[in-house]
Amino acid sequence: MSNIRHALTIKREDDFAQWYQEVISAADMAEESGVRGCMVIKPWGFGVWERMQRLLDDRIKAAGIQNAYFPIFIPLKNFEREADHVEGFAKEMAVVTHHRLIADGKGGLVPDPEAKLEEPLVVRPTSETIIGDAMARWVQSWRDLPLKLNQWANVVRWEMRTRMFLRTSEFLWQEGHTAHADEEGAREETMRALEMYRAFAEEDASIPVIAGEKPENERFPGAEETWSIEAMMQDGKALQAGTSHYLGTSFAEAAGIRFQDAEGGQALCHTVSWGMSTRMVGGLIMTHGDDDGLRVPPKLAPHQVVILPMLRGKDEDDALIAYCEELRAALAEKWSLGEPVRVLLDTRPGKAAAKRWDYVRKGAPVIIEVGGRDMESGVVSMLRRDALWNSDNGKPAFAAPSREDAAETIPALLEDIQTALFTEAAERRDVNITRGIDSMDALAAFYTENTRYPGWVEVQWSKPTGEALEKVVEQLKALKLTFRNVPMDQSPADGTCMFTGEPAKERIYVARAY
Repeated sequence: MSNIRHALTIKREDDFAQWYQEVISAADMAEESGVRGCMVIKPWGFGVWERMQRLLDDRIKAAGIQNAYFPIFIPLKNFEREADHVEGFAKEMAVVTHHRLIADGKGGLVPDPEAKLEEPLVVRPTSETIIGDAMARWVQSWRDLPLKLNQWANVVRWEMRTRMFLRTSEFLWQEGHTAHADEEGAREETMRALEMYRAFAEEDASIPVIAGEKPENERFPGAEETWSIEAMMQDGKALQAGTSHYLGTSFAEAAGIRFQDAEGGQALCHTVSWGMSTRMVGGLIMTHGDDDGLRVPPKLAPHQVVILPMLRGKDEDDALIAYCEELRAALAEKWSLGEPVRVLLDTRPGKAAAKRWDYVRKGAPVIIEVGGRDMESGVVSMLRRDALWNSDNGKPAFAAPSREDAAETIPALLEDIQTALFTEAAERRDVNITRGIDSMDALAAFYTENTRYPGWVEVQWSKPTGEALEKVVEQLKALKLTFRNVPMDQSPADGTCMFTGEPAKERIYVARAY
């Protein structure tokens, strides 16, 4: 199909990084803000994030978790009391030291020396410490537990190398924080959150993921265990798409989250935190995008169906709009994927073809064009975004159902698109996972010979810790590789650790990653 003229100027196979940036621009997702590492999320991009929020928030609330909001400014002393935690974030913290500006006499503004804060305030990088303070006040008795909270917020981590959605100095996310009377309840919540993320990624975002435990060196600072879902992007790199952390009692001890148990004694709570961020939007782009732009799974599309009347600025336009409005109204009464169909009738002036390609680049799942001849014949011209091209002639694969048939069949079509995108991504992931490599030399050769999109490698290891693990991590770093996670549904280890030569305990994924 080399005769196809794609909507983007850069192809994925030619330059994946630049393709990613072009998709964001061409799909009108976001733009640079003028502040290093911060972005403006435009209506279509934010619409996708709103859909993610809506569906994930429904899952959160279904688990009995309440939404709340906590301050963006956190006293520095909160971090200082948790040494392991602050060490993990210290280099990324943005700090407020003054509360007022004054003129510098040269036409500019500078911090007022007399307005220096007694204690610096950290701009929220994560909220364990500030929420821990609240939990310490709110939890008094075993009857107050479990306490399950979530907040939707922005956080700031001062990144040195930024990329829109994937790694920005400011990003949006949700962070869940729960306190429990015992380890069993906390671990149960840790795994519940992990499963929630897996289900959201696969069922709502159509992104296949591998759920598993992070190795010691990849744990959240201060956590006893970190679990993640890992997704494979089209260039073979891994994206950590959601994490759940069992924090043990260390955070509770630092914040003083204690309770009176049923026997009248005092005990520390076991705490858990879990989060997913706008990097999931970047994952959506890199999983489903093609050489014509973005493809949005119907569950996450701000508009699942877009109707474009071919207006000519003449009297017959009114009749054409009315014809399209009847289709819009009929579709809006239908349900698909558990919700009413979201349909937009776009009557803005402009050429229909230009508007069509605008929505192709945005990734609207179904695009319908209707001209005067279509109206006379009682039909519509319909494109399925995930199957855009006719392989026989290299032209857009328009179908021409009657208006009535379109209204009846589109709900099922949306369900099919949702499934098809997942299946395509899962098949691509599975063929790009390599097994059987059993030495560092073989691993190095694999990634040296497969320089384009090598995918992931599953290896067996003895689960070294401490200095032994640090040496392994340095070996991988030399190849620009990292451990991803130990998959939950792995086959039993049956070989030798490629790093230590000792009997293997489990299987783990290594990959290049975002």
